Amino acid sequence: MAMSDTRNISLTLGPVLFNWPVERWCDFYARVADEAPVDTVCVGEVVCSKRQPFFSDVLPDVIERLERGGKTVILSSLALPTLQRELRYGETLAEASQMVEANDISILPHLLDRPHAIGPLINVYNEAAARFLVDRGARRIALPPELPTASIAAIAAAVPQAVVEVWGFGRVPLAISARCYHARLHGRTKDSCQFVCEKDLDGLSVDTLDGENFLAINGVQTLSQSYCNLIIDVPLLAEHGVDALRLSPHTCDMVAVSKTFRDTLDGAREPAHAMRILRSLAPEAVFSNGFVHATNGALYVIG
Repeated sequence: MAMSDTRNISLTLGPVLFNWPVERWCDFYARVADEAPVDTVCVGEVVCSKRQPFFSDVLPDVIERLERGGKTVILSSLALPTLQRELRYGETLAEASQMVEANDISILPHLLDRPHAIGPLINVYNEAAARFLVDRGARRIALPPELPTASIAAIAAAVPQAVVEVWGFGRVPLAISARCYHARLHGRTKDSCQFVCEKDLDGLSVDTLDGENFLAINGVQTLSQSYCNLIIDVPLLAEHGVDALRLSPHTCDMVAVSKTFRDTLDGAREPAHAMRILRSLAPEAVFSNGFVHATNGALYVIG
């Protein structure tokens, strides 16, 4: 593939999925605003509405800082609203001046005919679903991480007017529940969880009874044990019509991660070299890319 084929792929920084202390959260976005070569930044609580009050007072300042740094800010909605206050928050979010990313279909009626984004937690599995959403105002579609390149290409071809985004780095969201796994693990109920998920800033790894790595939990969310990493697949993704890659925040140096991806997309760094850099930035992570290669998502496929 020619270098120019990948240069047109933009980078999106997804929302922080984990329960980070507010000081860390603010510092993270301040550095992203000043240093990260990402085009779009998604902010907002996606996993658990109980975390929202920690960030609500500082969110306007974070948005202003990011926009001052030249980033396009998108507000991400909650993935599984179950309470009336959560549904009302979705209605309020839909009235924001920034574009909103829908992560649950309950917010879609409030975004009708307004430019908005579709998050990766809404299952857009085929061309008909993508066209339906674009006809209602969607301008960006972040596809579910489990799609193979054949499906990605078919959807991208069906909605050329929309930005089609693929999960490019980070633990993959697999499921979300009304029950809190973190609370149950520590003998607490969801209502009296005492925010125990804050102990695991990249999620809590879960092993099988045989001691094998299996999944990770993040409050009510289930994630992959491995980190999706599509750095060596960027030529393949460009060939199949991908417009943007999503980097999901973790405690590793995400500015360095984004620079490594940008350099690779621009042709300034070979994918194999970039992979070595990413391994050094996240030495405890096991990387995977199986989904885009139409195989077991936890596998890492070379070539």
